[in-house]
Amino acid sequence: MRILGIDPGLRNLGWGVIDTEGNRMSHVANGVCHGNGDDLSQRLLALHAALTDIVAQYRPDSAAIEQTFVNKDGAGTLKLGQARGVALLVPAQAGLPVGEYAPNTVKKTVVGVGHADKRQVDHMVRLQLPGAGIDSPDAADALAIALCHAYLARSGDRLAQAVGRATTGGHRAKRGAA
Repeated sequence: MRILGIDPGLRNLGWGVIDTEGNRMSHVANGVCHGNGDDLSQRLLALHAALTDIVAQYRPDSAAIEQTFVNKDGAGTLKLGQARGVALLVPAQAGLPVGEYAPNTVKKTVVGVGHADKRQVDHMVRLQLPGAGIDSPDAADALAIALCHAYLARSGDRLAQAVGRATTGGHRAKRGAA
């Protein structure tokens, strides 16, 4: 499965692509989309175009994005929400399922600590994706989001399989008894 991780931002939107096969994860690519200019609509358009190109080039199977946390600057939070809207729209336009994760969930999953700093996230991403040349802290965060999605989706699949086996096993036992 190929996963696109997205760390939304108006000026710098980090992205990272990983491949997963069983327990193995490998780095494919990463970078930053830049929302240039002073006009908000032009920045959003630039992010949309760049992210659309990334989806077309790397053809992910799913995407994951970090949820926005509300900070003291309400106007800043609203603007970040608009960049996040673009980051949700592009994968949706491509027909991709999108997972959303709180920043603390990403950090806890990848680093083991929910309040890890950027240095710790970068370090753990490099350990889990050896040889990856990481473009920036924004790209490292996006790769962490993709890793989080891979881990949590895999554990969710295992749970669904176990429930399916338990349900199927229960039906077989009933049929055998009849």
